[in-house]
Amino acid sequence: MRATMLSLSAVAALLVAGCSAADTTSSGASEQIGVTTFTAGQRPALPGVSGQTVTGAKLSLRADRGHVVVLNFWGSWCSVCHQEAPELSAAAREFTPSGVRFVGVDVEDNSASARAFMRHYGISYPSLNDSGDKVAAEFNHLIPVVDFPSTLVIAPNGKIAGRVIGASSARDLRLLIKDAR
Repeated sequence: MRATMLSLSAVAALLVAGCSAADTTSSGASEQIGVTTFTAGQRPALPGVSGQTVTGAKLSLRADRGHVVVLNFWGSWCSVCHQEAPELSAAAREFTPSGVRFVGVDVEDNSASARAFMRHYGISYPSLNDSGDKVAAEFNHLIPVVDFPSTLVIAPNGKIAGRVIGASSARDLRLLIKDAR
């Protein structure tokens, strides 16, 4: 009985604390919160991703080929995303001048809430509107579609150099961006 109560308490704490938890992807691999780097010969290819941003513009990740890209999956409804947003906004200001591109994927949200979130945290980079989870589903083999935030760092050759499941820190991003170059 005590073990059951502890397990229920742990689940409740995760639900209250945020959006991310360990999960299983469609491939059956267990995904843990944290940073993963992929060695140069083992890097997964970036799916062809394009769509409309929350501001109505068209965006294609293929247009960013030749640059390191930080691709962050988030939602305005996600408490952990709120905690992560200031770090991402600061990282974008730090790395954009050196050619690193930042792109968000706003999952299961409406454009008004997404724009308010971006305005509140000073996020100036574009975010794809993914209210139907189509973009997130393209990455289900790399990130669990229920664990947000999640971030991928893409090398200039279009291969995924690393990922963060859960909130990214400035330190995590610096290390993954350096590795991706």
